[in-house]
Amino acid sequence: MAMETATAQTPPRPMRADARRNYERLLAEARTAFTQHGTDASLEDIARRAGVGIGTLYRHFPNRTALMGAVFQGEICALLERSRELTQAPRPCQALIDWLRAIVDHASTYRGLSQALMACSGDETSELSRGCGLPLREAGSELLARAQQSGAVRSDVVIADLMQLTNAIALAVEQSPDDPELADRLLALAFTGLKAR
Repeated sequence: MAMETATAQTPPRPMRADARRNYERLLAEARTAFTQHGTDASLEDIARRAGVGIGTLYRHFPNRTALMGAVFQGEICALLERSRELTQAPRPCQALIDWLRAIVDHASTYRGLSQALMACSGDETSELSRGCGLPLREAGSELLARAQQSGAVRSDVVIADLMQLTNAIALAVEQSPDDPELADRLLALAFTGLKAR
């Protein structure tokens, strides 16, 4: 029993230099592939472009959503930092809108990301949900609560619905690349329905 406790508390060993290089190359190639071809890009192609076998990719990332979560980690951190800044904004409703607009911009950078986020929203065990969906939902909850407390947003609005709506807007934007004003129009339309009476 004492051996199990010691093992459970042992921090993970750092990656060897070659494994770290493979990991970084896989992330770089996945980011490029997801930007150019969408989140359903071939994992075999990503591994080949990174100069490794598919087995190496799967050793680092057991499935596509784990790879997606790792690729998007930097952007998620930036979105979370932006949400913390916006909690100090003097107009809580505008802060919420600005943050949701930032999410739309992020999701529409990678074709298929908004659809993947919508699909994993009900599965809190998925890598994408744990790494992206849940942290964004928690950050959004605070901004939504501030907007509701200010009296600007209806009290029956819940963050899960708002995130699904935001992902749906991002999906619409992704499908309409020739309409740069679409996201702002759809967000404005959505907030007309969210306003407190």
